[in-house]
Amino acid sequence: MAGESTATPSASLPDPASLWSQYSEGLYRNEELGFSLDLSRVRMSSTEKASIASLFPTAFSAMAQLEAGSIANKDEGRMVGHYWLRAPQLAPTPELEADILGAILDVKEFAQGVHEGRIQGAGGKYTDVLLVGIGGSALGPQFVATALSSSADKLKMSFFDNTDPAGMDLVLQHLKPRLATTLVVVVSKSGGTPETRNGMLEVQAAFKTAGLPFAPQAAAITQAGSKLDQTATGEGWLKTFPMWDWVGGRTSVMSTVGIVPAALQGLDIDGLLEGAGQMDSLTRVPAVNDNPAALLALAWYHCGQGKGAKDMVLLPYKDGLALFSKYLQQLVMESLGKEHDRRGNVVNQGIAVYGNKGSTDQHAYVQQLRDGLNNFFVTFIEVLRDRDGKSIEVDPGVTSGDYLHGFYAGTRTALFESGRDSITITVNEVNAGTIGALIALYERAVGLYAELVNINAYHQPGVEAGKKAAATILGLQALAVKVLGSSTAPLTAEEVARQAGSDQVEAIYGILQHLAANPDRGITRQPGKNPAFDRFVAK
Repeated sequence: MAGESTATPSASLPDPASLWSQYSEGLYRNEELGFSLDLSRVRMSSTEKASIASLFPTAFSAMAQLEAGSIANKDEGRMVGHYWLRAPQLAPTPELEADILGAILDVKEFAQGVHEGRIQGAGGKYTDVLLVGIGGSALGPQFVATALSSSADKLKMSFFDNTDPAGMDLVLQHLKPRLATTLVVVVSKSGGTPETRNGMLEVQAAFKTAGLPFAPQAAAITQAGSKLDQTATGEGWLKTFPMWDWVGGRTSVMSTVGIVPAALQGLDIDGLLEGAGQMDSLTRVPAVNDNPAALLALAWYHCGQGKGAKDMVLLPYKDGLALFSKYLQQLVMESLGKEHDRRGNVVNQGIAVYGNKGSTDQHAYVQQLRDGLNNFFVTFIEVLRDRDGKSIEVDPGVTSGDYLHGFYAGTRTALFESGRDSITITVNEVNAGTIGALIALYERAVGLYAELVNINAYHQPGVEAGKKAAATILGLQALAVKVLGSSTAPLTAEEVARQAGSDQVEAIYGILQHLAANPDRGITRQPGKNPAFDRFVAK
């Protein structure tokens, strides 16, 4: 069956000369970008490759229509235009082109004002940025901030990317000595995302406790007219940047969502956009062998039998790329994880993504990758340049970077000998252009793969269902607290549910157990022999 692979005895492996020929003749390489893509360690016959490649004309056409402004997200009736962010001239109207160019200029001018000290906090020149966001509004900026961070950073970056109180306390404790010189950037398209709103309220409370005005040190990235836009305007926040309805969260890193924090950090946003634009040009080519994103999507289709039958394991051999797998989890899994195809058939599509970095994983799960379940394919990311400056020798004639390369090459060989497929992406170095190119490569590969399996990559009904379920739980919480507050006797979860008119006993038990674990919530749990006999009382 296509995509299946079993452990291959060493004796039946291709000889080194054959492997060299496969690698050399099949390698996709672009010298200008310093980028190459190697599929030589993916076991795929020429017949199967041709069969999968025959599906691509329709996919190429669909991507061209997407970039031309077709309605891609039919659930919300909107276009999907993240490609225009690095090629504004391709936007379907002059107005959109002007909006994009104007926003980029505005970001640069604002960042320059901050860096030069013309725009200051209550304590003087800014030293830090705290970005408050969730999902794509945090994952992309975090990845870019980590990948491109250096001693030349102009401001230090911190993030609220969850609604975990202890996590926010840790960040605020770190920022406390510099809160008066911390610029807060709140990112939310609608302004109604609970996690982001909670983070905003938490940091506002911290400013109030410190005796600092919040609004003069706050910037919003949001859609015009949203709740956040209204809040920022009404409270007189320092700055508001636009977020457009045609940019989805998981593809927003090249919009103001990503370039505002990157510019404030002092990163090369022109290089980021240019690298993405260069990759976009390469991945528009309507020929599979000449299009790196198409080759990547083809390999995914082969390895997973067009059904996501194998997981994608990402192993970048560079510390700065450690968050890339986390970033791709959202981009790939939210885009491709769909129950229905476009015809309404139940298909349960998706590709699971996980990974960390090499050579860390030599001492972690590579053991299972080589000898355990063959339920994955690996993507190695090799970075040729070790560091700025000269390396010491840790052994005669050998540097730490040589070891890193050796671990990558050895793992690639060991996995292939054990019947495991792998893809290798090689870049000359990690810089703004490289990061932009890698992001653009995977954005296009996701779009093409979605077309191959006939799903919509640009909506997320499962995410919306989760949000609605969370709202239901919070509604139950209000009812449960009201019941306990009016009772003079301790009640079991079942009694609370009955009085609240709900049959969700387990959910109510979970709510009450959580509240009771936090002394400031005013609820006490009296343990019984099992949860059904636990009783709760309002203090």
